[in-house]
Amino acid sequence: MRNIRLIVAYDGTDLAGYQKQPADKGITVQGALEKALSIICAEPIQIYGASRTDAGVHARFQVCAFQTSGSIPVENIPRATIAHLPKDIVVTEAIEIPLDWKPRHNIFGKEYIYSIYNREIADPMGQRYHWHVKKSLDVEAMRQAGKALEGTHDFSTLKGANTTPVDPVKTIYAIGIKENAGRIDISVVGDGFLYHMVRNIAGLLVDIGLGRKSVAQIPELLVAKDRKRIGKTAPAQGLVLEEIFFTTDRLHAVIERIKEE
Repeated sequence: MRNIRLIVAYDGTDLAGYQKQPADKGITVQGALEKALSIICAEPIQIYGASRTDAGVHARFQVCAFQTSGSIPVENIPRATIAHLPKDIVVTEAIEIPLDWKPRHNIFGKEYIYSIYNREIADPMGQRYHWHVKKSLDVEAMRQAGKALEGTHDFSTLKGANTTPVDPVKTIYAIGIKENAGRIDISVVGDGFLYHMVRNIAGLLVDIGLGRKSVAQIPELLVAKDRKRIGKTAPAQGLVLEEIFFTTDRLHAVIERIKEE
């Protein structure tokens, strides 16, 4: 057997998320990859991913792995999948790795980027990839709020309503915000995330940017451990899984870059 690691990018707009679902629920990343790889490898393939993204969420750097007894050269896999995958999904890299390597057990953190378009008039060319917020946002207040969320906390207040029971204590290494020509990008780097956590962070930062909540409230919101204390979850289309870190060196380099911006 061989163990193959893939880097996969996708536009999630028309996809039903990462995790495989019944066919009538729509195309999923896992389902499409397994179908394509089963054809290429001439045997049933099951893949395992490092992160489950929701319907409408995008990825620049999703990590998947699968085992096969097939003989296709690993360097040919990205090209071979093109004919068998929807245009929304692309395998950008494939490498052979040790048999005991598993995506969820061999990563040191993840970076998500949430994008907002902050102008009164919408930008139709980017609406698949951002949240349009018409009212002017106080970006400096949002930056201060991001700093207040950094560190190790119980993030129960920021989890999705239907979260599978998991440890709510996570570490956010850095939250950075860049603004350019009406576009606001929120970078969030952490050791792991709860269901809808990054989208709820984005929603909370927008509420602070609009003056609906204050930076000073963040400690009490976290202590409350109550999802009802914050506003709506930011829409899916603004979120991108930007990178998954295989080494601490790469993780620390991205953290330092965000802190310096």
